[in-house]
Amino acid sequence: MAFSLLSFLATLSVASAASCWRDTPCSGPSDTAFPGTWESNIYAPKSRTVQPKSVVNLHGRKSIKGTPSLQGNGSAVVFDFGIEVGGIVTVKYSTSGAGSLGLAFTEASTWIGEWSDASNGKFAGHDGALYANFSESSSGTYIMPDKSLRGGFRYMTAFLITNGTTKVTISDVSLELGFQPTWSNLRAYQGYFHSSDDLLNNIWYAGAYTLQTNAVPVNTGRWVPMLANGWANNGTLGPGDTIIVDGAKRDRAVWPGDMGIAVPSSFVSIGDLDSVKNALQVMYNYQNSDGSFPEAGPPLLQQNSDTYHMWTMIGTYNYMLYTNDASFVQQNWAKYLKAMTYIYGKVQPSGLFNQTGTRDWARWQTGFNNTEANTILYRTLITGASLATWLNDTTGLTDTWLGRADALSTAINEYCFDSSYGAFKDNATATTLHPQDANSMSVLFGVVNATSSTAQSISSRLTKNWSPIGAVAPELPGNISPFISSFEIQAHLTIGQTDRALDLIRRSWGWYQNHPNGTGSTVIEGYLVNGTFGYRSSRGYGYDASYVSHSHGWSSGPTSALTEYIVGLSVTSPAGKAWTLKPQFGDLKFAEAGFTTNLGKFQAKWELQGKSGYKVSFTAPKGTTGQVALPVLEKGRLPIVKINGKWVKKGSVKLQQSSAVLDVNGGTFTVVVSR
Repeated sequence: MAFSLLSFLATLSVASAASCWRDTPCSGPSDTAFPGTWESNIYAPKSRTVQPKSVVNLHGRKSIKGTPSLQGNGSAVVFDFGIEVGGIVTVKYSTSGAGSLGLAFTEASTWIGEWSDASNGKFAGHDGALYANFSESSSGTYIMPDKSLRGGFRYMTAFLITNGTTKVTISDVSLELGFQPTWSNLRAYQGYFHSSDDLLNNIWYAGAYTLQTNAVPVNTGRWVPMLANGWANNGTLGPGDTIIVDGAKRDRAVWPGDMGIAVPSSFVSIGDLDSVKNALQVMYNYQNSDGSFPEAGPPLLQQNSDTYHMWTMIGTYNYMLYTNDASFVQQNWAKYLKAMTYIYGKVQPSGLFNQTGTRDWARWQTGFNNTEANTILYRTLITGASLATWLNDTTGLTDTWLGRADALSTAINEYCFDSSYGAFKDNATATTLHPQDANSMSVLFGVVNATSSTAQSISSRLTKNWSPIGAVAPELPGNISPFISSFEIQAHLTIGQTDRALDLIRRSWGWYQNHPNGTGSTVIEGYLVNGTFGYRSSRGYGYDASYVSHSHGWSSGPTSALTEYIVGLSVTSPAGKAWTLKPQFGDLKFAEAGFTTNLGKFQAKWELQGKSGYKVSFTAPKGTTGQVALPVLEKGRLPIVKINGKWVKKGSVKLQQSSAVLDVNGGTFTVVVSR
């Protein structure tokens, strides 16, 4: 099939009927749960087989019309797929003589050229390129070997190596997408978001699409031990047909810490929890004899992380919350209890947790009474208590773990809070480091009361780390981590600092969303405050900026935050048997969102109506119960509330802080709030 100008200018043209990956059973949804105009924001292609959106010269980047060709050594063209993609590439070509056709890949246009951006993890080596070799005039088809599946890229450079004047004409380039392997329709989102701010809409969908690229076939993990040159993605990741990993390009392994952000965002957007279940199961399958979990799943199987151990436990809570899959939790409950015994056994007589498994998300200082680790243990105990309740435990675990959480919170506040600064220190020493992670988590997880002046002080102090393009993490100097910033935006929202949270989303995620060298469709792992992509260059990444992942689920925090805090819709018991609706307006004019559980659809929308008030519409499945917290129009005064056209008696609405609160049963409602 010859190239045509039309095929390149069309957006990711459909080249085959919808299908799932290879022989993978199609167990995913076939249709979107919430059809609407917002579907135009979905980045996912309409077909599993796609073609490039455009082609340009390597030098000068001038658009090529018609069929691209290469002639002479070093001649090259660049195929731009327009968005992040990943999978198996097929190239059809004809050649007039001997030579080699090289193919190199990159997520960011910064590294377009004859060498692929780095992914193999062996910093002394190089990913290099793939080659189709030919010795004479001929026509041929090159299909990327399965083991060389390229998990994430936007740009593919095709270049010619020859000793003569050989000419190569490329008649077709296509890509078989490898991600979201059990879905026949990659656009069948089970959640949605839409608002009056197009940038926020694009960021929400970039997070959602990132999570799709991170849901991969279980036999496509990065090979370990790392290759010195080239790359291989044929490692076994875990059970099932699909599994959530940390990044599209790399590491392509299960990382439970990443899932702390990725899973809530996946739930409210694409709705893929099968990948989550398989990821959690692999961590239970590889639990160590002492009760500890690995930091990462196979093939990597890194060890020695207390925080990621706890994230597996918190992840179990999240999965149960979203699915009510009690059988999954029950079958792993003995291992969960062993994991709790292991981690709580590190609590010292002071009442603080002693971090001995020191691997973490990249922060420089770890160990001892690290405040972040203590805060995560607090969250582990609280979520563990909920799990025990949901499983109808009769041994008193709920009370035991809640009591331990309360004692731990007291110790954290006593030994780790710097009252002279108004925020938490990095640990229980005389350090002057006030980290982004511990302070964000302390507010979000409830180590400090959300209505307290302490929470407001922490929120204010966090803004001291801000730059024009995001929040710098003091615990990883010079670096901006959208992973940790995902916790920060939720912390600000938890205490009603709506404008502050939206500001950080726009300046950080908005910076990358609009970056001319980025993917224009996904969220990046991290970057430097100087505006370059060299995240973690001096902290484990071998000073190779091309190694950074540009499609990393741990950076998708705005996706869940915009649904759960701005629209305000969230579930509070398994599968949404109980739920809350607590909208926050900020500077928006309207916002709406929806998601699904096995109980049905949850959907909410609010829109301002000038100075007179606002309207809220929402639907929840029959048999569920919800608490609706409506922002008051005047501080300290209950507004007038009308539900489905009827006035609500004042006794049915309670004033709590800055909200008018009422309890409702599942159904469809329209609420008008006025002065």
